[in-house]
Amino acid sequence: MSVESQHTAWLATCPKGLELLLASELQALGATGVKETVAAVQFYGSVEVAYRACLWSRLANRILLPLHSFMLNSADDLYQQCNDIAWENHLTAAQSIAIDFIGTSKFIDNSMYGAQRVKDAVVDRIRRVEGERPDVDAKNPDIRIQVRQHKGRVTVSLDISGESLHRRGYRTGQGSAPIKENLAVALLLRAGWLEIAANGGALLDPMCGSGTLIIEGAMMAADIAPGILRGHYGFHYWLQHDQALWDSLVVEAQERKAAGLEKLELDIRGYDANPRVLEFTTQNIENAGLDEHIRLAHKPIDQFGKPTAETGLLLTNPPYGERLGEIDELIPLYQKLGTVLQKNFNGWKAAIFTGNVDLGRETDLSPTKQYSLFNGTIPCKLLVFTDMTSKSARIAERLSTPAPAQELTEGARMVLNRLKKNQRRLDSWRKKSNISCYRLYDADIPEYAVAVDIYDQSIYVQEYAPPATISEKIARERFAEVKQAVKEFSGNYRGKTHYKERRQQKGDSQYQRSNEGASDIIEVTEGRGRFEINLSDYLDTGLFLDHRPVRAMIGDLVKGKSFLNLFCYTAAASVQAALAGAKSSLSIDMSNTYLDWAGRNFDLNSMSSSKHELLRADCLKWLEEEGEQYDVIFLDPPTFSNSKKMDSVLDIQRDHGDMIRNAMAKLAPNGVLIFSNNFRKFKMDELTLRQFDCQNITPQTLDMDFERNPRIHNVWKITRRSSFG
Repeated sequence: MSVESQHTAWLATCPKGLELLLASELQALGATGVKETVAAVQFYGSVEVAYRACLWSRLANRILLPLHSFMLNSADDLYQQCNDIAWENHLTAAQSIAIDFIGTSKFIDNSMYGAQRVKDAVVDRIRRVEGERPDVDAKNPDIRIQVRQHKGRVTVSLDISGESLHRRGYRTGQGSAPIKENLAVALLLRAGWLEIAANGGALLDPMCGSGTLIIEGAMMAADIAPGILRGHYGFHYWLQHDQALWDSLVVEAQERKAAGLEKLELDIRGYDANPRVLEFTTQNIENAGLDEHIRLAHKPIDQFGKPTAETGLLLTNPPYGERLGEIDELIPLYQKLGTVLQKNFNGWKAAIFTGNVDLGRETDLSPTKQYSLFNGTIPCKLLVFTDMTSKSARIAERLSTPAPAQELTEGARMVLNRLKKNQRRLDSWRKKSNISCYRLYDADIPEYAVAVDIYDQSIYVQEYAPPATISEKIARERFAEVKQAVKEFSGNYRGKTHYKERRQQKGDSQYQRSNEGASDIIEVTEGRGRFEINLSDYLDTGLFLDHRPVRAMIGDLVKGKSFLNLFCYTAAASVQAALAGAKSSLSIDMSNTYLDWAGRNFDLNSMSSSKHELLRADCLKWLEEEGEQYDVIFLDPPTFSNSKKMDSVLDIQRDHGDMIRNAMAKLAPNGVLIFSNNFRKFKMDELTLRQFDCQNITPQTLDMDFERNPRIHNVWKITRRSSFG
């Protein structure tokens, strides 16, 4: 089969919802007879048009050359029809192949079996012609063949693109859940970026993650071919490949890129609240050759001021959650985004891509346009805004009078009075002790079961799960009253207020972020230690306030000694031990998230990594291994854990005896083990009590802010019994 004709049929695949945009793009590249189908566009053109589509299509996934189409009448029919194709016109026995088989039917109901039959047909045909057969390489083949069956019809195509065209070649690192490059282009097109760029407008993504939107936007504005960085295409080993033609297209693209970058003077910026993600973003931008044209900065969404550019496009893809708890946590993020747009971005255009329209409504803005698209299999909306006036402002304007302030309910007044009373009670103690992070309220009024913690100028409210006897409706009403009270109380605090709903955690869920967007990360002090606190992203903040006296006690014990911190979390105890003069420390946890956090805590306090080590390991398994001994050990395991990262399920009441005995084996002579847990019904193992000197020191480890909740934790000081005892 020769494909030199201007009327050769091709097929370009794309994500669902991009068909219309792709059809327009292919026409601009010289395609004719363009026809949209589901997740694909059929077109006609020469090899040059197909090559241009591979190099210049910002929207396509693959460019396919259909070789044969037939109705499947039997399983054997698949082999025979594919064996009849003149494969020798496209590949040789010296090349490797891969078969992508898509779809099922009553004759071929297994895609792996279908791929196997097609492979047999191809290699048998080549063996018959050349005497040898090509090899199969599923990962990096020279020639990729796609076979699709739909409603009984099978279409066999040559994939001349190779791997998906959305992989441009610049992304070496990524943030959480990045959007694909061709979807990013679709969002930019729907948001009107090309027109805005032509008029000199700016592009800004306040939650840029790995930078896909701003990189693709810059490439569009600079006329850079999206495929110019790719080193390999599927046609490179194709027998009908025209290398001279391809070389000329690449040279043309390079010249257009150089000219485009020379003229690119737009203000393109990306921001993110997570500095770790920005490290990947920086590398991606450098890989794309755009480091002189895109600016990055670490900035949470609520720190945005008025942009320097008068006009532009703010386009972003904030997280939208999959579970109810996640969605609730994301509401403040969307509210902040709406506030920023209303306050600082008049005259701009904005677009938000989300899989949850209800969250989009939290911006308090009315979209002028909405586009339905898919992020993978998730149906999403692109909400486009040209008027940054809030819905509530419009309503208020229509009504001419502002809505009256809501009066506090009787329940809200009760909670507010208790907050004020507790503040007065704790003031003298916390000022004398130089404590800025403390618990202000802990279900003091049982009907309002929340904990209220103060972190410097921020307030952190945790709602406890209501008992089964309380209806969901009543629980929500009471929590709303708590919010009323806290809002009234918060007038003297310059920081933000965060609300968390606590539920029993399973597996790795305790390590997962509940908010992928604008993180509220602050720095606090405890004694001489400085610590990173995250008030927005996780169930816990990074510092267990009830363990404040325990950390101080450890500091008194460790001067000049070695310290082992098991289940270390963010290693706050290790930092305090190091500051108190511990000669060395080892902090162990199985979570990379916590260990990275611990590393930042050590950096904040200028700690040497050579003396104070962090280790990722299953503490239970590590304790069973032989190793060196430590003078002071802190053992603070969770009450229960069935994390996939652990080799076994941990139940603190059942397992604490063996755990303590294994820890005591690591304890140096005359050493001290501090054992802590939060199980309210905890009872110390009888064998452990007989083997060791076990002192329940819980009363000494409760500061004034936790005295009314003496079951918040159990703490034991354990040493070896004297041989003379």
